[in-house]
Amino acid sequence: MRIKKIFNNNVILSESEHNQEIVVMGRGLAFQKKAGDEVEEEKIEKTFVIHSESTANKLSELLKDIPFLHLEVSNDIIELAQEKLSCQLNETVYLSLTDHIHFALTRFKEGLIIKNPLLWEVKKFYKDEHAVALLALDLIEERTGIRLPEDESASIALHLFNARQDSSGMEETMEMTNIVNSVVNIVNYHYGISFDEESINYNRFITHLRYFAYRMLRGELEHDEEENSLYEQVKNQYPAADECTKKVQKYLQKEYNVKMTKDELSYFIIHIHRVSNREKNK
Repeated sequence: MRIKKIFNNNVILSESEHNQEIVVMGRGLAFQKKAGDEVEEEKIEKTFVIHSESTANKLSELLKDIPFLHLEVSNDIIELAQEKLSCQLNETVYLSLTDHIHFALTRFKEGLIIKNPLLWEVKKFYKDEHAVALLALDLIEERTGIRLPEDESASIALHLFNARQDSSGMEETMEMTNIVNSVVNIVNYHYGISFDEESINYNRFITHLRYFAYRMLRGELEHDEEENSLYEQVKNQYPAADECTKKVQKYLQKEYNVKMTKDELSYFIIHIHRVSNREKNK
Protein backbone atom coordinates (compact mmCIF):
# COMPACT_ATOMS: atom_id res chain seq x y z
CA MET A 1 0.00 0.00 0.00
CA ARG A 2 1.43 3.37 -1.03
CA ILE A 3 0.73 6.93 0.07
CA LYS A 4 -1.34 8.82 -2.47
CA LYS A 5 -1.83 12.02 -0.49
CA ILE A 6 -0.84 13.23 2.98
CA PHE A 7 -3.50 15.05 5.02
CA ASN A 8 -1.33 15.42 8.13
CA ASN A 9 1.18 13.36 10.11
CA ASN A 10 -1.54 10.97 11.21
CA VAL A 11 -3.85 10.68 8.19
CA ILE A 12 -3.16 9.76 4.58
CA LEU A 13 -5.03 8.92 1.43
CA SER A 14 -4.12 5.58 -0.11
CA GLU A 15 -5.66 3.11 -2.55
CA SER A 16 -7.04 -0.36 -1.95
CA GLU A 17 -6.31 -3.42 -4.08
CA HIS A 18 -9.67 -2.73 -5.80
CA ASN A 19 -8.50 0.79 -6.73
CA GLN A 20 -10.78 2.44 -4.18
CA GLU A 21 -9.50 5.50 -2.36
CA ILE A 22 -9.17 4.85 1.37
CA VAL A 23 -8.36 7.15 4.25
CA VAL A 24 -5.81 5.52 6.55
CA MET A 25 -5.27 6.77 10.11
CA GLY A 26 -2.53 6.07 12.61
CA ARG A 27 -0.27 8.13 14.87
CA GLY A 28 2.86 9.22 13.02
CA LEU A 29 1.79 7.35 9.90
CA ALA A 30 2.97 10.09 7.53
CA PHE A 31 5.82 11.53 9.61
CA GLN A 32 8.76 12.30 7.30
CA LYS A 33 6.93 10.59 4.44
CA LYS A 34 5.91 11.79 0.98
CA ALA A 35 3.46 10.73 -1.71
CA GLY A 36 4.55 7.46 -3.31
CA ASP A 37 6.19 6.06 -0.17
CA GLU A 38 5.14 2.71 1.25
CA VAL A 39 2.69 2.81 4.15
CA GLU A 40 4.03 1.40 7.41
CA GLU A 41 1.14 -1.00 7.94
CA GLU A 42 2.03 -1.70 11.57
CA LYS A 43 1.10 1.91 12.34
CA ILE A 44 -2.38 1.69 10.78
CA GLU A 45 -5.15 2.11 13.37
CA LYS A 46 -8.24 2.72 11.25
CA THR A 47 -9.23 2.86 7.59
CA PHE A 48 -12.37 3.83 5.72
CA VAL A 49 -13.28 3.95 2.05
CA ILE A 50 -13.87 7.27 0.27
CA HIS A 51 -16.08 6.98 -2.80
CA SER A 52 -16.07 10.65 -3.74
CA GLU A 53 -13.10 12.79 -4.75
CA SER A 54 -15.04 15.80 -3.47
CA THR A 55 -15.31 14.23 -0.02
CA ALA A 56 -11.59 13.44 0.01
CA ASN A 57 -10.73 17.04 -0.90
CA LYS A 58 -13.03 18.48 1.75
CA LEU A 59 -11.60 16.10 4.33
CA SER A 60 -8.14 17.27 3.36
CA GLU A 61 -9.12 20.90 4.01
CA LEU A 62 -10.81 20.01 7.29
CA LEU A 63 -7.82 18.11 8.63
CA LYS A 64 -5.58 21.15 8.23
CA ASP A 65 -7.39 22.82 11.12
CA ILE A 66 -8.45 20.11 13.57
CA PRO A 67 -6.63 17.73 15.93
CA PHE A 68 -6.26 14.11 14.90
CA LEU A 69 -8.05 13.14 18.13
CA HIS A 70 -11.26 14.78 16.97
CA LEU A 71 -11.26 12.73 13.76
CA GLU A 72 -10.58 9.60 15.80
CA VAL A 73 -13.49 10.33 18.14
CA SER A 74 -15.81 11.09 15.23
CA ASN A 75 -14.82 7.87 13.48
CA ASP A 76 -15.49 5.85 16.64
CA ILE A 77 -18.93 7.46 17.01
CA ILE A 78 -19.74 6.65 13.37
CA GLU A 79 -18.73 3.01 13.88
CA LEU A 80 -20.84 2.87 17.04
CA ALA A 81 -23.81 4.41 15.23
CA GLN A 82 -23.60 1.96 12.32
CA GLU A 83 -23.56 -0.92 14.77
CA LYS A 84 -26.42 0.36 16.97
CA LEU A 85 -28.60 1.60 14.11
CA SER A 86 -27.84 -1.41 11.88
CA CYS A 87 -27.25 0.79 8.86
CA GLN A 88 -24.53 2.28 6.68
CA LEU A 89 -23.99 6.00 7.06
CA ASN A 90 -23.22 8.26 4.13
CA GLU A 91 -19.50 9.01 4.00
CA THR A 92 -20.15 12.77 4.19
CA VAL A 93 -20.86 12.24 7.90
CA TYR A 94 -17.09 11.98 8.42
CA LEU A 95 -16.92 15.62 7.39
CA SER A 96 -20.04 16.98 9.07
CA LEU A 97 -19.71 15.13 12.37
CA THR A 98 -15.96 15.69 12.73
CA ASP A 99 -16.39 19.38 12.03
CA HIS A 100 -19.27 19.63 14.51
CA ILE A 101 -17.45 17.80 17.30
CA HIS A 102 -14.38 19.97 16.81
CA PHE A 103 -16.52 23.13 16.87
CA ALA A 104 -18.48 21.96 19.95
CA LEU A 105 -15.31 21.16 21.90
CA THR A 106 -13.72 24.47 20.88
CA ARG A 107 -16.81 26.43 21.93
CA PHE A 108 -16.96 24.58 25.26
CA LYS A 109 -13.33 25.40 26.04
CA GLU A 110 -14.08 29.05 25.29
CA GLY A 111 -17.05 29.02 27.66
CA LEU A 112 -19.63 29.39 24.88
CA ILE A 113 -22.58 27.14 25.69
CA ILE A 114 -25.25 27.15 22.98
CA LYS A 115 -28.72 25.76 23.69
CA ASN A 116 -30.20 23.56 20.98
CA PRO A 117 -33.86 24.52 20.45
CA LEU A 118 -34.53 21.14 18.78
CA LEU A 119 -33.52 19.03 21.79
CA TRP A 120 -37.08 18.21 22.83
CA GLU A 121 -38.12 17.25 19.32
CA VAL A 122 -35.02 15.18 18.67
CA LYS A 123 -35.61 13.21 21.89
CA LYS A 124 -39.22 12.63 20.82
CA PHE A 125 -38.84 11.88 17.11
CA TYR A 126 -35.26 10.65 16.70
CA LYS A 127 -35.19 8.22 19.60
CA ASP A 128 -32.71 5.72 18.15
CA GLU A 129 -30.29 8.36 16.94
CA HIS A 130 -30.58 10.25 20.22
CA ALA A 131 -29.78 7.12 22.21
CA VAL A 132 -26.59 6.73 20.17
CA ALA A 133 -25.83 10.43 20.57
CA LEU A 134 -25.95 10.10 24.36
CA LEU A 135 -23.42 7.27 24.09
CA ALA A 136 -21.38 9.58 21.86
CA LEU A 137 -21.25 12.17 24.65
CA ASP A 138 -19.88 9.47 26.95
CA LEU A 139 -17.27 8.53 24.36
CA ILE A 140 -16.24 12.16 23.83
CA GLU A 141 -15.83 12.62 27.59
CA GLU A 142 -13.81 9.40 27.87
CA ARG A 143 -11.45 10.43 25.07
CA THR A 144 -11.13 14.18 25.69
CA GLY A 145 -12.02 14.68 29.36
CA ILE A 146 -14.77 17.13 28.37
CA ARG A 147 -18.44 16.47 29.13
CA LEU A 148 -20.46 18.33 26.52
CA PRO A 149 -23.97 19.43 27.54
CA GLU A 150 -27.01 17.34 26.62
CA ASP A 151 -27.98 19.89 23.95
CA GLU A 152 -25.09 18.56 21.87
CA SER A 153 -26.74 15.14 21.77
CA ALA A 154 -29.51 16.64 19.62
CA SER A 155 -27.00 18.00 17.12
CA ILE A 156 -25.14 14.69 16.93
CA ALA A 157 -28.42 12.79 16.52
CA LEU A 158 -29.42 15.00 13.58
CA HIS A 159 -26.05 14.44 11.90
CA LEU A 160 -26.58 10.69 12.25
CA PHE A 161 -30.14 10.80 10.95
CA ASN A 162 -29.14 12.88 7.93
CA ALA A 163 -26.40 10.36 7.12
CA ARG A 164 -28.60 7.26 7.28
CA GLN A 165 -28.97 5.37 4.02
CA ASP A 166 -29.87 1.92 2.78
CA SER A 167 -30.50 0.07 -0.47
CA SER A 168 -33.68 2.04 -1.12
CA GLY A 169 -32.17 5.32 0.02
CA MET A 170 -32.44 7.36 -3.18
CA GLU A 171 -36.02 6.35 -3.96
CA GLU A 172 -37.04 6.88 -0.37
CA THR A 173 -35.30 10.25 -0.19
CA MET A 174 -37.07 11.40 -3.35
CA GLU A 175 -40.44 10.34 -1.95
CA MET A 176 -39.70 12.05 1.35
CA THR A 177 -38.82 15.21 -0.54
CA ASN A 178 -42.09 15.03 -2.46
CA ILE A 179 -44.08 14.69 0.77
CA VAL A 180 -42.24 17.57 2.44
CA ASN A 181 -42.71 19.84 -0.58
CA SER A 182 -46.39 18.96 -0.89
CA VAL A 183 -47.13 19.66 2.77
CA VAL A 184 -45.17 22.93 2.71
CA ASN A 185 -47.17 23.98 -0.38
CA ILE A 186 -50.44 23.16 1.39
CA VAL A 187 -49.43 25.39 4.30
CA ASN A 188 -48.22 28.15 1.96
CA TYR A 189 -51.48 28.21 0.03
CA HIS A 190 -53.62 27.96 3.15
CA TYR A 191 -52.08 31.09 4.67
CA GLY A 192 -51.16 32.82 1.41
CA ILE A 193 -47.60 33.48 2.57
CA SER A 194 -44.06 32.38 1.78
CA PHE A 195 -41.85 31.23 4.62
CA ASP A 196 -38.49 32.50 5.77
CA GLU A 197 -36.48 29.34 5.17
CA GLU A 198 -33.73 30.57 7.49
CA SER A 199 -36.01 30.91 10.51
CA ILE A 200 -35.74 28.48 13.41
CA ASN A 201 -39.50 27.82 13.34
CA TYR A 202 -39.36 26.87 9.67
CA ASN A 203 -36.44 24.54 10.28
CA ARG A 204 -38.21 22.99 13.25
CA PHE A 205 -41.21 22.34 11.02
CA ILE A 206 -39.11 20.83 8.22
CA THR A 207 -37.19 18.66 10.69
CA HIS A 208 -40.43 17.29 12.10
CA LEU A 209 -41.94 16.88 8.65
CA ARG A 210 -38.94 15.00 7.25
CA TYR A 211 -38.86 12.54 10.10
CA PHE A 212 -42.63 12.09 9.96
CA ALA A 213 -42.33 11.26 6.23
CA TYR A 214 -39.42 8.91 6.95
CA ARG A 215 -41.41 6.97 9.56
CA MET A 216 -44.55 7.03 7.45
CA LEU A 217 -42.85 5.50 4.40
CA ARG A 218 -41.39 2.76 6.58
CA GLY A 219 -44.71 2.00 8.30
CA GLU A 220 -43.32 3.10 11.67
CA LEU A 221 -46.06 5.53 12.69
CA GLU A 222 -47.77 4.78 15.98
CA HIS A 223 -51.44 3.79 15.94
CA ASP A 224 -52.31 4.89 19.46
CA GLU A 225 -55.66 6.70 19.54
CA GLU A 226 -56.18 7.18 23.26
CA GLU A 227 -57.59 10.39 24.66
CA ASN A 228 -55.16 13.20 24.03
CA SER A 229 -55.59 16.36 26.07
CA LEU A 230 -52.84 18.17 24.15
CA TYR A 231 -54.69 17.66 20.87
CA GLU A 232 -57.94 19.03 22.29
CA GLN A 233 -56.10 22.02 23.72
CA VAL A 234 -54.10 23.02 20.64
CA LYS A 235 -56.90 22.56 18.12
CA ASN A 236 -59.06 24.93 20.16
CA GLN A 237 -56.22 27.37 20.79
CA TYR A 238 -55.01 27.49 17.17
CA PRO A 239 -58.08 27.04 14.95
CA ALA A 240 -56.38 28.29 11.76
CA ALA A 241 -53.50 25.85 12.19
CA ASP A 242 -56.00 23.09 12.96
CA GLU A 243 -57.87 23.83 9.73
CA CYS A 244 -54.59 23.72 7.79
CA THR A 245 -53.58 20.46 9.48
CA LYS A 246 -56.88 18.90 8.37
CA LYS A 247 -55.90 19.70 4.77
CA VAL A 248 -52.55 17.98 5.32
CA GLN A 249 -54.32 14.99 6.83
CA LYS A 250 -56.69 14.81 3.85
CA TYR A 251 -53.74 14.88 1.43
CA LEU A 252 -51.88 12.08 3.26
CA GLN A 253 -55.06 9.99 3.50
CA LYS A 254 -55.73 10.35 -0.23
CA GLU A 255 -52.16 9.89 -1.53
CA TYR A 256 -50.74 7.41 0.99
CA ASN A 257 -53.76 5.99 2.82
CA VAL A 258 -52.24 7.24 6.09
CA LYS A 259 -54.30 8.29 9.07
CA MET A 260 -52.49 10.66 11.40
CA THR A 261 -52.67 9.98 15.13
CA LYS A 262 -53.78 12.65 17.57
CA ASP A 263 -50.16 12.97 18.70
CA GLU A 264 -49.07 13.76 15.16
CA LEU A 265 -52.01 16.08 14.61
CA SER A 266 -51.02 17.96 17.77
CA TYR A 267 -47.43 18.41 16.66
CA PHE A 268 -48.46 19.50 13.18
CA ILE A 269 -50.85 22.10 14.60
CA ILE A 270 -48.15 23.49 16.91
CA HIS A 271 -45.51 23.64 14.17
CA ILE A 272 -47.85 25.14 11.59
CA HIS A 273 -49.01 27.77 14.09
CA ARG A 274 -45.42 28.69 14.96
CA VAL A 275 -44.19 28.97 11.41
CA SER A 276 -47.26 30.82 10.11
CA ASN A 277 -47.53 33.14 13.11
CA ARG A 278 -43.95 34.31 12.65
CA GLU A 279 -44.56 35.20 9.01
CA LYS A 280 -47.83 36.99 9.74
CA ASN A 281 -46.20 39.02 12.52
CA LYS A 282 -43.55 40.23 10.08
